[in-house]
Amino acid sequence: MLNIQNLHAFYGKSHILHGVDMQVKPGEIVALLGRNGSGRSTTIKTIMGLVEGEGTIQWNGKDLLGSKTYDIARQGLGYVPESRDVFPKLTVEQNLLLGQKKAGKNGRWSLDDMYQMFPRLKERQHTEAGVMSGGEQQMLTLCRTLMGDPDLIMIDEPTEGLAPKIVELVGEYLKELKRRGLAVLLVEQKLTIALDISQRCYVMGHGEVVFEGTPDELRADQNVRREWLEV
Repeated sequence: MLNIQNLHAFYGKSHILHGVDMQVKPGEIVALLGRNGSGRSTTIKTIMGLVEGEGTIQWNGKDLLGSKTYDIARQGLGYVPESRDVFPKLTVEQNLLLGQKKAGKNGRWSLDDMYQMFPRLKERQHTEAGVMSGGEQQMLTLCRTLMGDPDLIMIDEPTEGLAPKIVELVGEYLKELKRRGLAVLLVEQKLTIALDISQRCYVMGHGEVVFEGTPDELRADQNVRREWLEV
């Protein structure tokens, strides 16, 4: 599905990623772990064409590097940024409808699905997104991306700064994606959630992959956790 080989990425003259290799298979949830500044967010931004990159990014056998972000999205990749980029003057429902790949076309996810997973969104469906809490905006951003019916969704720090109850909701949301067979590349600081729902995980440090394995293998590797994850 997604195959990354020898990926390098740059912010201007700053060399951020140094030869990243990574794969995500159909229906697989992969956790991308590491400390702040390790290159996790840059990796998914490069996949989406938001950061200049060199190397190989293949999606279902097709090269993505050099493609426009909107073309990448149309090919079935969804991206949920950490910044919760909602349209502040539009209502919750208008934000969700804007996420549809084609207006009026039904995909795997509907408005009813979104409201069932997050009843708070249904309660606020006619509320402008800009006046909502951070947790509510995070729910909305996640759901708006799903409305585009992606085959792979990349989610950057979905629980950052959220209250514990909202974190639990997001955890359930991620499990629902897993039940529906959607492939997920998840950047997440909270190891409990990440290791609970993923089949495989990568750990990054200094722009490189320093560990690849199963959650159980990472739990058993104290040296990797101590050197690259624990504060």
